[in-house]
Amino acid sequence: MTTPRVALVAALTLALLSVSAATSAAPPIYRVSRVIDGDTIELRDGQRVRLVQIDTPEVYSGFECYGQAASATAKRLLPEGTRVWLLLEPASDPVDRYGRLLRYVVRVSDGANVNVRLVAVGAAAPWFYDGEIGRYATTLRTLAKQARANSLGLWGACPRTAYDPYNAVQTRR
Repeated sequence: MTTPRVALVAALTLALLSVSAATSAAPPIYRVSRVIDGDTIELRDGQRVRLVQIDTPEVYSGFECYGQAASATAKRLLPEGTRVWLLLEPASDPVDRYGRLLRYVVRVSDGANVNVRLVAVGAAAPWFYDGEIGRYATTLRTLAKQARANSLGLWGACPRTAYDPYNAVQTRR
């Protein structure tokens, strides 16, 4: 079920993209090749995208509580072939130290901001790397606190996990 806040964020994202399209060239559309883990995807053109301003539990190095489930949630939200827009976050670097694009990933089909959606369902936590407070920071904080209060996702599966948006999420059973 979509909360009113998530619906509002989706509507605002669509409005932002519509204004962008009306004032300049339409933003490019990309296709998802695969979800690598809960917060990283690969596009069909081979580029890797790290979903900015969020973090999910690890699945590869140092497997963490809820890591596999967070990846599964990302896969449900972004199945192979999904058409997406990539939105730059002005508060952060455009590329991380691994060469991945740092972006918000927005589904073309419905305007859903996947970064925000992952936090809303408890599959991710906000992460303001190096204190970089982005455009959706207030929304991400609010949704994470709601997910935690309702024991959704990682907050229910890993109840001892601390809420700290200035550090990577470290889940604990």
